Amino acid sequence: MQKIRKFPKVDGDLGWFETSPGRDQVFGERLKGVHHADIAIIGAGYTGLSLAHRLAELNPGARIALVDALRIGQGTSGRNAGFIIDLPHNLDAAEPDVEHDRMLHRLNTFSISRLEQFKTRYGIDCSWQQAGKYMAAHESSNLSGLDSFVSTLRSSNFDYEDISGAELSKRLGTSYYQRAIYTPGNILMNPASLVRGVASALPKNVTVFEQSPIIACEYGAPHVIRSVGGEIRAACLVQTTNSFGEEFGQLANRLAPVFTYASLTEPLSDRDFETYFKSVKPWGLTSAHPAGTTVRLTPDRRIFIRNVLDFEPQLCSQAEGLQRAWQQHRLSFERRFPQLKHMTFHYTWGGMLCMTLNHQSVFMDCGDNLYVVGGCNGVGVAKGTYLGYYMADYINKNTSAELDFILAHSQPSWVPPDPLRTLGARIRLKYESRNAGGDI
Repeated sequence: MQKIRKFPKVDGDLGWFETSPGRDQVFGERLKGVHHADIAIIGAGYTGLSLAHRLAELNPGARIALVDALRIGQGTSGRNAGFIIDLPHNLDAAEPDVEHDRMLHRLNTFSISRLEQFKTRYGIDCSWQQAGKYMAAHESSNLSGLDSFVSTLRSSNFDYEDISGAELSKRLGTSYYQRAIYTPGNILMNPASLVRGVASALPKNVTVFEQSPIIACEYGAPHVIRSVGGEIRAACLVQTTNSFGEEFGQLANRLAPVFTYASLTEPLSDRDFETYFKSVKPWGLTSAHPAGTTVRLTPDRRIFIRNVLDFEPQLCSQAEGLQRAWQQHRLSFERRFPQLKHMTFHYTWGGMLCMTLNHQSVFMDCGDNLYVVGGCNGVGVAKGTYLGYYMADYINKNTSAELDFILAHSQPSWVPPDPLRTLGARIRLKYESRNAGGDI
């Protein structure tokens, strides 16, 4: 029996969840008593939900159980920056070749289309916007990151704009950045609202269990997963627990989960909005340096700041870490928007990027109807959606060029065990953060 020792928790005040319409909706009961399923899925984020939807399409008569340790939208899927990125991203583009990049674009746009269909069909209120994305640099030393991105875009004939000076300041409402590359296909949204909306659209043959951390797994025929006071017996088991994947015993020395933090301000007052952002459309910006700050101006007039990278081997944050992150967020915010120093952050929270060293995902067939999916490498909304979809196809023995591509690029490289993993990760993250300079 595999005992689970680390569990997801609510790290801080979850801004996207707290501002989500219908945040009080309950999708399922706690897992109590004995239940039987044909297929059980652990993890109800974008990957697990996409998998459940596709499995239900392919197997409408199957009994599917979906279990999450928290309420849906409180996990990693509801804590990210709210980008659905269509292009190879600076966190994700491990192989800068045209064929690879075009297939990534194809998979990402497939995810965007599928999520938009859910949004439209079920009326999901998640502030969905085809707003595009700015990749920007403040420091001259980081302008080379934009040049590298442009090279990737040009090689595959992806659309972009190269913007600087007064035009960039006009679009963003801040003169902090020297230059940015704007790409039009990115989607911005409230990630907790979207993932909860996708959950609300699950068909009737999917049973959801919320607030039910799995404390042990017994692999066999059937597989048995246990919570406190409850269990599910299933012929097929899929683990979509991302940063917690190694806890379940099927995956070892492959993940490097990186902790990061975000804050969300109070809404801008009418006076501040009219004075500084009257002609500015809501926008999202990532940094030309991988350790730099992600910033958004949201449709409800809030400003989102995400930065600070750390390695937390316990997979959760501490109050001291949240306080340090809040302090850095204040500095980052006031550098970009000095005229808004009087504003407060209503929410500060932590969450994880599930990284692998070679940026390849986990897409494992462990035998005996046991599967593992994870390692989204900072682009989890799009990647998690298509990985879940194509894992369902794989389980059902469907074939496609997209599935072949995923299988060929799901060989995450080895990561040393602790304490070397923690020591090495913290040294690297401090080095990258120092080099980011003013882009943090």
